[in-house]
Amino acid sequence: MTRGVFLHRPDSIYEDHPETRYQFPAQYLGRASQFLGDWIVYYEPVKGGGAGYYAIARVERIVPDPSVPGMYVALIEPGSYLPFERNVPFSGADGYAETGLLNAAGKLSGRAQAAVRPISLRDFNRILDLGIPNEDPLLPRIGAAPDLQLPPGLREEQSPFELDVERKRVDIYASRPVRDRIFRRKVLDAYDCRCAITGLRFINGGGRAEVQAAHIKPVEANGPDIITNGLALSGTAHWMFDRGLISLSDNFEVLVSRQANDPDAVWALVNKTGRAIAPAAAASRPHPAYLAWHRDHCFKH
Repeated sequence: MTRGVFLHRPDSIYEDHPETRYQFPAQYLGRASQFLGDWIVYYEPVKGGGAGYYAIARVERIVPDPSVPGMYVALIEPGSYLPFERNVPFSGADGYAETGLLNAAGKLSGRAQAAVRPISLRDFNRILDLGIPNEDPLLPRIGAAPDLQLPPGLREEQSPFELDVERKRVDIYASRPVRDRIFRRKVLDAYDCRCAITGLRFINGGGRAEVQAAHIKPVEANGPDIITNGLALSGTAHWMFDRGLISLSDNFEVLVSRQANDPDAVWALVNKTGRAIAPAAAASRPHPAYLAWHRDHCFKH
């Protein structure tokens, strides 16, 4: 298996949905097939204001696109898509993030223009570390232990172990605790730590927001950890939302279930507009597909 890079533009002519599918022409089939069962990093060209490297995902399958002859689709493993806490630029003070794109003269090669390309494990992990920074390292530093002057034979046996640890790094970074941390941070930033239902914004004495990050389509139902599948909710509103006592219409009107034993008390918690307070950025607002899922599968009509 090989790690890879998928180039994606929001205004792409291709039918891409990064958290579920990536469409590409047949010319890239051989290259993309190397990534089956392994991780890729999404890259949005910085030229024109793009995000740079912004997320990772695992390729589950590659199939011909039934609707477009000559096109293929890389299907993303459900629940594997993980946005970075911070976008990683193509190049910075330390040089290019993908050192594998440099030729013998240290200049960018033509490989940098490829929409689907392999990436070295070292480059992939560097981008991962920059995109998901953590003050408390999740892994021990390779080579941090003191030199015990072991015999040469024993030293050589450490290499496969180091490679194995490096390959598994992404699985630790993409674990549920890390995903929850990233999801919470992105959702709370989008909503300015304000509950979408009540409109209240509480910060405790330690500077931590009391509001919670709620999945609209839950993780157990393969709901992705992305802002458009999230809501910032107070503890009470979160409890009611998860139990289907409240939901939202596509235009964010609050819906209260007829099965609520005290609907007047529920409405008393809703902000005066009767609508959820959505993020200012349209790209961060709840996606209609996830809202529809909640109404169809969770809301108690």
